[in-house]
Amino acid sequence: MARDPLRTRLCDMLEVPLPIVCFTHCREVAVAAGRAGAFPVLGEALRSMDEIERDVRFIRDRIGPRFGVDLVLPARSPRSADPEDLYAEIPAAQRAFADHVKQKYRVPEPVGDVVLRKWGGNNQKIARAQIEVVLDEKVPVIATGLGAPDFLFEEARARGVRLIALVGATRQAVRQIERGADMIVAQGYDAAGHTGGMGTFSIVPEVVSVAGDVPVIAAGGVTTGRHLAAALCLGAAGVWAGTVWLASDESDVDPIVKARILAATGADTTRTAALSGKTMRVLECPWTEEWESPDAPPVLPSPYQMLLTARYLQGANDARRADLMTEAVGQGVGFVTRAQPVAGIVEQMAAEARRTLAAFG
Repeated sequence: MARDPLRTRLCDMLEVPLPIVCFTHCREVAVAAGRAGAFPVLGEALRSMDEIERDVRFIRDRIGPRFGVDLVLPARSPRSADPEDLYAEIPAAQRAFADHVKQKYRVPEPVGDVVLRKWGGNNQKIARAQIEVVLDEKVPVIATGLGAPDFLFEEARARGVRLIALVGATRQAVRQIERGADMIVAQGYDAAGHTGGMGTFSIVPEVVSVAGDVPVIAAGGVTTGRHLAAALCLGAAGVWAGTVWLASDESDVDPIVKARILAATGADTTRTAALSGKTMRVLECPWTEEWESPDAPPVLPSPYQMLLTARYLQGANDARRADLMTEAVGQGVGFVTRAQPVAGIVEQMAAEARRTLAAFG
């Protein structure tokens, strides 16, 4: 029997049939991806400890232990501070500009509490509590972006937990491998969310060249089977995909945003620090456009810019204003043209990758 070209060492390490990591903030998408043969990683950075526990048990009860949790753990976040105290430290110029943008576009005030209160990037106390919940729940894989505290590597080794480190530069990959990361996500410039300045075609083979036996997972614009095939040809052991699930049938993304995603091309995205204080790729919206204007004050570092942005984002979402809303979306979004079940997306991606690779003999 001919060897399956999609059976890679990443499949062996994660104990799944396909080298596709499904990154999602929706637990229903995670379950569907796991059932379809991909490896789901649930983004929980904005969840409270109770919510993380609830979501982990929801997934485990339905697909068993083959899943991971992603947390955003900025290395330079404050040790302990309440979001309101941090917000009070924001300079007057940036506050005034934020108010100007909200008034210009008639952005309503949030209906309820701003969800950013629970973000692990606010301070190291919240981040540690999130990590401890994930460890206590015996999640087998933890993925981290924007850095990770040393104690996470120590605790992971002690408990047999595997770590995936997301990086946007080769030097970061080297550092995370030295610290003990089990897998590296080499994330290209065209990826959704926080990303570095190198293109996927450049960063993936460069990280592969220094990774040794550590599997490299390609991220950045991955939405089709051709992307998966290309990633394997670059030396990656699999792909990390996020944008492709946003408009799926199971996704809990607001239908208004889903419609924007289905209509968008890569040119409708922008890479900006205006949302979080660190560069990330999102759908263009008035907030990102205004902070690029000559009259805008300097963007603040994280978590201050994120706190400043939170009121705009939640006000826009609560009012369901399509003209104001945004979402972290990669440049591969142009291939996301119709809503379909997660299983169909996985099957289509795998089948197209096999056909593409077979065409080269």
